[in-house]
Amino acid sequence: MAFLGSAVRRVVSAVRPPLSPLSRTTARSYSSEPTLEKSVPYEKTLKQEVGKSSGPTKPLPKSAEAVVIGGGSLGCQTIYHLAKMGMTNVVLLERDRLTSGTTWHTAGLLWQLRPSDVEVELLAHTRNVISKDLEEETGLDTGWIENGGLFIASNKQRLDEYKRLMSLGKVYGIESHVLSPAETKDLYPLMNVDDLYGTLYVPKDGTMDPAGTCTTLSRAATARGATVIENCPVSGIQVRTDDLGVKRVKAVETPHGTIETSCVVNCAGVWAPKLGEMAGVKVPLVAMHHAYVVTERIEGIQNMPNVRDHDASVYLRLQGDALSVGGYEQNPVFWDEVSDNFVFSLFDLDWDVFTQHIEGAINRVPALEQTGIKSTVCGPESFTADHKPLMGEAPEVRGFFLGCGFNSAGMMLGGGCGRELAHWIIHGRPEKDMYGYDIRRFHNSLTDNPKWIREKSHESYAKNYSVVFPFDEPLASRNMRKDPFHQVLTEQGCVFQERHGWERPGWFNKDGAAPVKDYDYYGAYDVKKNENYKYNELLGKEYTFDFPPHHEVIKSECLTCRNGVVVFDMSYFGKFYLTGPDAKKAADWLFTADVNKKSGSTVYTCMLNKGGGTEADLTVSRLEPGAANMPLAPQSNDSKQGHLLPLPISVSELLVYLFLPSHLLCPPLPPCTLRLCSSLSPAAGREVLQEVLDADLSNEAFPFSTHKVVSAAGHQVRAMRLSFVGELGWELHIPKDSCLPVYHAVMAAGAKHGIINSGYRAIDSLSIEKGYRHWHADLRPDDTPLESGLGFTCKMKSSIPFQGRDRLEKQKEEGLRRRIVCFTIDEKVPMFGLEAVYRNGTPVGHLRRSDYGFFIDKTIGYGYIRNPDGGVVSADFIKSGKFTLEKMGVTYKAKAHLKSPFDPQNKRVKGIYD
Repeated sequence: MAFLGSAVRRVVSAVRPPLSPLSRTTARSYSSEPTLEKSVPYEKTLKQEVGKSSGPTKPLPKSAEAVVIGGGSLGCQTIYHLAKMGMTNVVLLERDRLTSGTTWHTAGLLWQLRPSDVEVELLAHTRNVISKDLEEETGLDTGWIENGGLFIASNKQRLDEYKRLMSLGKVYGIESHVLSPAETKDLYPLMNVDDLYGTLYVPKDGTMDPAGTCTTLSRAATARGATVIENCPVSGIQVRTDDLGVKRVKAVETPHGTIETSCVVNCAGVWAPKLGEMAGVKVPLVAMHHAYVVTERIEGIQNMPNVRDHDASVYLRLQGDALSVGGYEQNPVFWDEVSDNFVFSLFDLDWDVFTQHIEGAINRVPALEQTGIKSTVCGPESFTADHKPLMGEAPEVRGFFLGCGFNSAGMMLGGGCGRELAHWIIHGRPEKDMYGYDIRRFHNSLTDNPKWIREKSHESYAKNYSVVFPFDEPLASRNMRKDPFHQVLTEQGCVFQERHGWERPGWFNKDGAAPVKDYDYYGAYDVKKNENYKYNELLGKEYTFDFPPHHEVIKSECLTCRNGVVVFDMSYFGKFYLTGPDAKKAADWLFTADVNKKSGSTVYTCMLNKGGGTEADLTVSRLEPGAANMPLAPQSNDSKQGHLLPLPISVSELLVYLFLPSHLLCPPLPPCTLRLCSSLSPAAGREVLQEVLDADLSNEAFPFSTHKVVSAAGHQVRAMRLSFVGELGWELHIPKDSCLPVYHAVMAAGAKHGIINSGYRAIDSLSIEKGYRHWHADLRPDDTPLESGLGFTCKMKSSIPFQGRDRLEKQKEEGLRRRIVCFTIDEKVPMFGLEAVYRNGTPVGHLRRSDYGFFIDKTIGYGYIRNPDGGVVSADFIKSGKFTLEKMGVTYKAKAHLKSPFDPQNKRVKGIYD
């Protein structure tokens, strides 16, 4: 019998051959030792041992409202929720038997707490479906076991992370307890606690059974009218082009017939890219080997909670009277040649790769050293560039939805994501803020770049168990999208952030350049690890839940903005044109504010979905008709005026797809057109730009919220008098070839005023201090303008209809059941979001966003609160309450503000400095 301890010693003594990260691994020889038994630890699977059906288990219908492809966790959850929501003419096609791809071998763990409020809600729904709903609907047992979960902390930072989760969990009613090492020993007697800092115990975590879950889901779906067909592979997807040139799903082809449908849902796991190719859809995921071993019986292990020892990168799943041991390593094996015939199959375990997990497991539970290995489980799993699933409607083909790339969390997230995907299909959008999972979060220049997909997915896998720090940045596939300022800013010490492939300025290091280097796979696969890597060293210093070492640098940038002159490179923001004969009609419907102003005006507005939720906040600038030789306006033969829509690139691409017909939308400004944003305070700011621009910058000649084309150091630019930091400022939209000359002219003119560069870390602080919203933080698609304090952007007093107006009118009439509130605390402690908000001792919400406001010298947080009684959240409700904020289990007295504590009368952006 092989023992875990002997397996470690055997592999450590072996010499491991080099493995290239780009090598083909399907023919790899994994071990010179006899292969151990390969089998999953479940009493029941859906694998047919004898005989196999030669055809579909049911006749194929001629048509369906939707066809779900893939019978794993996501496919079964999606068809179940579609049927439950009333779409019963739906079909699930599985090439073999349910669960036969990757679901059958999954560990099936469910942890309720994650560092995301949306994910906590998704997990809660999965748990309800598996532990309660399905049994009530079908009378069948899904195999749910509620044995609890235990998170291990070997240092203070890890325990601080767990305490953050605990505080958020209180808002959602999730029971959890921080335990000392001694208390942990009492709970789990077999555990070594000598090196523990503490643990987090969640009693109602548990484990799921793949076969039991998927079987019950399919039966519940078919009972509601859905059709589940096994042994029916898909051979093609027909796509048609409509009269407007939009590609749409037409039908699904199989060897046994064709199903006409306008909706396909790709839940094919590691096979999802091949299915996407059939329809011309890019599915950016990679397949990797993911493994665990199942031990022999361990005396005293029964009824113990599942364990996640993140610092050892290992998990221990209770398996009756044994354990399943697995984890995430820095050198996972890629499965490059994905086989269509890989059904209910497992790989041989690569002990060279897996040994590190055994070492961590034995350290945590010493009894494992003399425990036999019953079987190994090494199967394929799909992984993505940011360790988040791929969901939603593909931008290439309407009606082609994705539900794949779940990074080994398909069972855990399946229920919540299946419900959101079903709502997406039926209603056109999910109920929750699923932007972090939406396939459209990735720019199309990246989704078919193999290097980007591979490097990013590797890093996400390798860092899966790393502490989630507020200011961490990826190292993989950097410098993919750079603007003309990149090199000159790098030379001045810019520490860049990566967003959607773009390098954008984060903050400026005073000790010189810190360039981002090529990805080194953290030294895995015999890739030489980067040495003297200043950028990585700077990131490492920020790995804290306290104020980071560069807090004072950010402070300097912020206070220079408030009191002096700074320049922000905001090229990361995108700009789109809305033009054509129906532009006015489209603008009236799309934008909550009245944007029908004269040329040269700029209006801050929102764009809503049908439910009144905010899909974006942006500025819309009314332009003069473009001329052929004008680089700052669209070329248009239309005599009517157009609109410029500057907004964050990720949002703009999402919104353009959601809302705007192609005949109304000009392509984005070409990549050569960028934005330089200057926030230039009182007289000094005007003096600097006045030297560079040929326009009168006085309040009378160039008022707030207007724009015009001007000459800057001899180059034509569009200047907009706007600011996202609450100060007098202008944005300069500059063609690519003019960027550096204009930048150098601004810096030269500002030298005598002490002008400095500044980055997005300062913008985050300055904007929260001013009370400006940040998309996807304190403003999301499930927040209405009324709830988020942006009611002033809505033309409610006019009779002009706009999308979501009916929902706002109803909400205004009934009163707000939730609303955003600004909080400040007097203690000098940092907060980052997810902190619990209490009113009179009762949890009423959590902070969505928090940062330090250097001008007012306080920590500021914004969060949405509810009335525990379900009543209206009025101004009196807020004023009459005593509020506290809980950070990592510690509560702080907080002051609630109905208006921004900084410049509440909005004078400074208008150039009024008392």
